[in-house]
Amino acid sequence: MTVVTRFAPSPTGFLHIGGARTALFNWLYARHHNGSFLLRIEDTDRKRSTEPAIQAILDGLQWLGLDWDEPPVYQSVRAERHAEVARALLEVDQAYYCYASQEELEEMRQKAKQEGRPMRYDGRWRDRDPSEAPSGVPPVVRLKAPQEGETIIKDEVQGKVRVANEQLDDMVLLRADGSPTYMLSVVVDDHDMGITHVIRGDDHLTNAFRQTQLYRAIGWEPPIFAHIPLIHGPDGAKMSKRHGALGVETYREMGFLPEALRNYLLRLGWAHGDEEVIPTEQAIEWFDLDAVGRSAARFDFAKLTNLNGHYLKEADAARLVDILCSEFYSEVSQVGRDRLLAGMEGLKPRAKTMQELADLGRFYILARPLEFDEKAQRLLAKGGAELLDALIDALQNLEEWTEEVIENRVRQLAEERELKLGTVAQPLRAALTGSSVSPGIFEVAAVLGREEALGRLRDARERMENFTVAAD
Repeated sequence: MTVVTRFAPSPTGFLHIGGARTALFNWLYARHHNGSFLLRIEDTDRKRSTEPAIQAILDGLQWLGLDWDEPPVYQSVRAERHAEVARALLEVDQAYYCYASQEELEEMRQKAKQEGRPMRYDGRWRDRDPSEAPSGVPPVVRLKAPQEGETIIKDEVQGKVRVANEQLDDMVLLRADGSPTYMLSVVVDDHDMGITHVIRGDDHLTNAFRQTQLYRAIGWEPPIFAHIPLIHGPDGAKMSKRHGALGVETYREMGFLPEALRNYLLRLGWAHGDEEVIPTEQAIEWFDLDAVGRSAARFDFAKLTNLNGHYLKEADAARLVDILCSEFYSEVSQVGRDRLLAGMEGLKPRAKTMQELADLGRFYILARPLEFDEKAQRLLAKGGAELLDALIDALQNLEEWTEEVIENRVRQLAEERELKLGTVAQPLRAALTGSSVSPGIFEVAAVLGREEALGRLRDARERMENFTVAAD
């Protein structure tokens, strides 16, 4: 059997983190078994399904690197096929017309509420002759579900699960306006797309019983089901925005790398020993459903951030520069890009997200004169104009402009003035970056180049009189 999985989001909002994990598990399972991963957009709710939401889902999957193997299937254009199957069931007495009014259904609902049980349609039109139908009442079409025995599912994650058929009522297949319901559409689409494995959240487990009954009524073999536990917040409560139930695009904007988010989502409910850092190629080799846990996973921002820091350190410098210049900076000159690239190896170990990296490296792309933050002004004021003059004199006559030569000369200057190295290096850092935080300042000076570094020093010297922050 060739494995075929699918991801079937409803485009009524962003691609949330739980949906992204479901897509990842389906993608990994298909790739592990050399099968196919398909995408279906369940856009039958025309009022809530929007083009921007559809595009956000496609963009989110592409950013995560979860490629699909065939053009997406749009459920809304297949309504006639869905209705065709329902009509076929009517012909073989596996479905029937139901003329129950809204008032009757409300009475059933209230009675169930009073008795403390779920609402179930009582089957009053199951065996009645349509000739008894009230005039002018458009019927729905209901499945003639089995009323005795059990429906059993051998779930790849949950194990063997069963429900008494008496607990499931005759579900609606076609609404009174002739439109197909979600349950019918899903079953028909999964069958027609050749889906062999349905991997989804365990909130769909009840649906699986009903869908299995429908498969059998039509005479189709149900797919293999695997219902994965949902994601909870770190406190064990249902996932919410404060826990991280955000759109994938938000994680991108926050500065997470797709490979880090893939790795983290993989470990939410799946494990391979004690391995935490699992590159995608390794994940494809290892992933299978028998390692998916049955308990809810807990989302932890701190763990995701730390994992992202690992991947950021391993990332190609040129790729990081491209991301920064396209997503975090605007109007970066070629000179600025070149400096950022040259200084990237010094920046990467100091950041855990692309946003942090953008903040740390911003001084490389800025044009003169810099703006100095409060701490930088304090450091420059503390060092004094005389120290800046001495730094300019010491550095402008260097024969070579390398990190080692710059460091040796600054150390020599500190010794000549009987100062600690930090007393000289910190004002130098403030002058060159406009901040009190940066990679090694001698590396920074070398990356900036002689002309730019000396120009920034002279700018700082000229502007010192405008600083309003007094020395400590």
